[in-house]
Amino acid sequence: MFDVTIVGCGDIGLRVARRWQERGHRVTACSRSAERLAQLAAAGLSTCALDLDVPPAAAPTPPLADTLVYYFVPPPADGQSDPRMACFIDHLEGALIRGQRPWAVVLLGTTGIYGDQAGRLVNEDTPPNPQTDRGRRRLDAETRLRDFGHRHGITVVTLRVGGIYDRERLPLARIRRGTPLLHEHLAPQTNRIHADDLAAVCVAAGEKARADAVYNVSDGQDSNMTEYFFTIADCLGLPRPPTVDWDEAETLLSAGMLSYLRESRRLDTRRMREELGVELGYPDLRSALARMFGKHG
Repeated sequence: MFDVTIVGCGDIGLRVARRWQERGHRVTACSRSAERLAQLAAAGLSTCALDLDVPPAAAPTPPLADTLVYYFVPPPADGQSDPRMACFIDHLEGALIRGQRPWAVVLLGTTGIYGDQAGRLVNEDTPPNPQTDRGRRRLDAETRLRDFGHRHGITVVTLRVGGIYDRERLPLARIRRGTPLLHEHLAPQTNRIHADDLAAVCVAAGEKARADAVYNVSDGQDSNMTEYFFTIADCLGLPRPPTVDWDEAETLLSAGMLSYLRESRRLDTRRMREELGVELGYPDLRSALARMFGKHG
């Protein structure tokens, strides 16, 4: 029986923690927010304050000896590297010096490291090609953690995740505001997974994954961003947002949204399905919406 430590225990972290608790494992949840730590303690978790924006000497290292560690902390909003991951690795190196050795680390990464693939199908062997700083930061985090694992013989597993959705993460405000979308034939191919299914994949990765394994994580259903919004609007009886061409989009939408719209790719998830053996509870968006909102037919 091993312990589990979750670094950056937000919504997905708590879902993962509950699954390990159900299996009888002790879970320590880390956050830099005192309010969040109180919420996690109320959920029955051991807690550890950890701020990766300060030097390791100024913050306690979380429990790492003989643990399965999940790293769910996003990079900072700026730059091309991830200093938070660098700080976490300093914590890991310090723990090793003190004889505290984790047996595996699971990183929640992103498919943004592939960059724009013009709608092509990508697998885990597709060379990373980030074309935005947010993608470069994520690739930097992957590379740093994998290099750490190689140096010390510690298993590192990387989950490259598409968009995450659940009832509380749907773009309902944008739909209700009528924020324009690209015409469907112009919209990028996107990939997504329900938050509960992502938590199941995280647990399976801790149980079954090979050292150095990388997994694309999504429900494997091809769709584009405009179709995604339309499907949600139709399910909830909301008007579909208007659609525009690229010239109009560039004057109406934020730079951040435009950067997402300029990336199009589809994920090959065979490795996730075959090696991790996760049976998705929300295998496609339409059935997921019906389940979440109690709609049938």
